[in-house]
Amino acid sequence: MDIRQYMLTVGSQARAASALTASASTNKKNMALQAMVQRLDGARQSLLDANAKDLHEASNKGLDAALLDRLELNSAGIDAMLVGLQQVAALADPVGAITDLNAQPSGIQVGKMRVPLGVVGIIYESRPNVTVDAASLCLKSGNACILRGGSEAAHSNQAIVACVQGGLIDAGLPETAIQVLNTTDRAAVGELITMPEYVDVIVPRGGKGLIERITKESRVAVIKHLDGNCHVYIDDDAQSDMAVNIAVNAKTQRYGTCNTTETLLIAASRAAELLPLLAKQYEEHGVELRLCKAGFDILERAGSPCNKKLALESDWYEEYLAPILAIKVIEGLDGAIAHINKYSSQHTEAIVTNNHCKRYAFFARGRF
Repeated sequence: MDIRQYMLTVGSQARAASALTASASTNKKNMALQAMVQRLDGARQSLLDANAKDLHEASNKGLDAALLDRLELNSAGIDAMLVGLQQVAALADPVGAITDLNAQPSGIQVGKMRVPLGVVGIIYESRPNVTVDAASLCLKSGNACILRGGSEAAHSNQAIVACVQGGLIDAGLPETAIQVLNTTDRAAVGELITMPEYVDVIVPRGGKGLIERITKESRVAVIKHLDGNCHVYIDDDAQSDMAVNIAVNAKTQRYGTCNTTETLLIAASRAAELLPLLAKQYEEHGVELRLCKAGFDILERAGSPCNKKLALESDWYEEYLAPILAIKVIEGLDGAIAHINKYSSQHTEAIVTNNHCKRYAFFARGRF
């Protein structure tokens, strides 16, 4: 395959389709989204079979557990994709919405109107459900998109896009409004991010290495985030049961996602009470704890049998994507904000507190 010629064809098709998606009515876009629901629902076994091929090949290549977890698509995952499509269909159409309309002394009115970007290129890894998420949001906002999923999910993504494009055709929209690259050649990404005549914005979703490469090499505007070193801070004024439930769920629901908590901060006044309770539940989930000296000593005195060790300075920067959690006992809200501002990747941060003033201060003073 001539990658350059292939990408020029994909780009020109997307550009042509973007004119039609930009002018498509809300009803037509929603019809396409509902048609996608029907197509995907009717192709469940094909989707599962395609994903099984991807999982088998990925396992043979030695992909780690976190990546295999991201890659897996089961029946519940298909249900979630269908619900997501229906939720997007139910959203208000952003295209044409006018805000901040103000009369000027000259008599004219100045405001902002939302318009489509044009063609959005999205590069992502592993998770096949992102194909549906990206396609639906781009369509609802009047954009065409070119999607490049990870090579490990190639079979899954092609099975999904067949249903998505079928839904576009059912609604009378061009199937080229949503395209998934049918090559795993890395050169295709290099072409995609250097085609400003066809692509208006690039959105990379994946690991730090991918995003750094895209940022460095792209000739197209990039919307990005890097790694997900995410924090939960349990405040002095947190309700105990709520704090424990949130902290455990934020870490153990899934280990391989970029919004999973990697560092737990606990106010010093609550550490002796809450740390043993948390350690017990983390032990049940098989989570290794890396604690500051104060936290480690609390668990030693409590006789906690959990898997624990003293944290290193590097642990406060780490995105584990694994059943490992860094924990630090902190001197209240000021200490939590200072720690997060220093170590955070500015992805997802949370405070557990019943104090409204502290909630406000946490987000007002934090650089995240």
